[in-house]
Amino acid sequence: MLGSRRARRRCTTALAGFGLLLTGAAVQVGAGAPAHAAATHRILFDNAHAETAGNADWIISTSQPDPLGQDSSPSAETDWTGALSSWGVALQKTGGYSLKSLPSGSALAYGGSPATDLSNFDTLVLPEPNTLFTSAEKTAIMNFVKNGGGLFMISDHTGADRNNDGEDAVEIFNDLMSNNSVDSTDPFGFSVDSLSIGSDHPAAIGDSTDPVLHGSFGTVGKSLIASGTTATLKPADNSSVKGLLYRTGYSGNTGAFFATSTFGSGRVAFWGDSSPIDDGTGQSGNTLYDGWNDSGATNAALALNATEWLAGAGGSGGGGGSTSCTAAQLLGDSGFESGSGTWSATSGVITDSASRAARSGSYYAWLDGNGTATTDTLSQSVTIPSGCSAALGFYLHVDTAETTTSTAYDTLKVQVLNSSGTVLGTLATYSNLNAASGYTKRGFDLSGYAGQTVTVKFTGTEGSKYQTSFVVDDTALDVS
Repeated sequence: MLGSRRARRRCTTALAGFGLLLTGAAVQVGAGAPAHAAATHRILFDNAHAETAGNADWIISTSQPDPLGQDSSPSAETDWTGALSSWGVALQKTGGYSLKSLPSGSALAYGGSPATDLSNFDTLVLPEPNTLFTSAEKTAIMNFVKNGGGLFMISDHTGADRNNDGEDAVEIFNDLMSNNSVDSTDPFGFSVDSLSIGSDHPAAIGDSTDPVLHGSFGTVGKSLIASGTTATLKPADNSSVKGLLYRTGYSGNTGAFFATSTFGSGRVAFWGDSSPIDDGTGQSGNTLYDGWNDSGATNAALALNATEWLAGAGGSGGGGGSTSCTAAQLLGDSGFESGSGTWSATSGVITDSASRAARSGSYYAWLDGNGTATTDTLSQSVTIPSGCSAALGFYLHVDTAETTTSTAYDTLKVQVLNSSGTVLGTLATYSNLNAASGYTKRGFDLSGYAGQTVTVKFTGTEGSKYQTSFVVDDTALDVS
């Protein structure tokens, strides 16, 4: 067993640096990870879970899966038929969105070949589903988000069981987050409240930098509750969760009417009522509410900005024209050989010590390995150009003196932070349980951060008894 490094802390210069700032969510590279087109943001609206039951009419068009079958060049919301047609037509008119609907009788899936498979989309919109997702569908949704997809969850008040099957959107969303095979421990950092709030105009928080509140489709001031609910935030479970609009008299972790979060390398938005997206039109006989054009709210801007953010557009505009991307590797001193100050690291982390082997060259990054309570960090700031696909890769070797095969005493977190140092998402957590001989390549898709400056940060935390060494080498952030 290799010994700890405490007795021979390697002799290197502590590097001042930028902090590995990666704004957005990163995603583990793997089969089925959604590709991010340079110009077109691909949105799938769900209509396979009773979204038109009862008085509901949550569709962008009666032509499904392709709304262009109803009108290939819509200029007014009535050119498409459905209570969400204003939303759909507004996106279509930008020229930067490709919209589809998952028809009734279909099932959500991820990683297959059908045109409506989630692997073909950047964002999934769930507009008040009224039937429970199957186990396979919940796995598909969670993996889609984990691997870089955007998820828009639009609820309604408790008891809004439009098809009388015993389930409403509150129960369905809470079931998705607490009863799935991917992560059932508050993965998004919030739960939906079992409430029926009659009316209110929730106000936006004062954050001029938030891309959902201040996006290319306008500035959001207030939204609308016309029988809806809120969410309880749980930042201890997911530090990226953020309330953007609150029910009157509420703030902090309670009464969040609109919230955002991240999971893996994907993004999540929650809205507590379907009335704000209702444009007052739809099928004959339905009783609808024109929240889209409510004069006391800015619901259209909220829906459109959130869609843009979820699709990974960030602040790059409402879908605009295409942006070319020049292939490049963006990380400076990617093999740690120059010690030029490109990386920010705990003193001694970047080393050429003979106690561990570099994968290539002489230098590598060695986090922890002291056998005492220690925290080491390694980070670098980078700007990912607009219109690019981006992939983070590195080689990791873990060795340990721990003897347990069940308890993670020592950990290495790979995280994404924004420019304020707020953790946007944890890409992976490795531990003494991952100990193995040699280096293993790890990879994450960062395409959702195109057009942004972001921080990738490694944080090694070691217990106080036995050493675990996390050794990183040959990093890369490739764009194309």
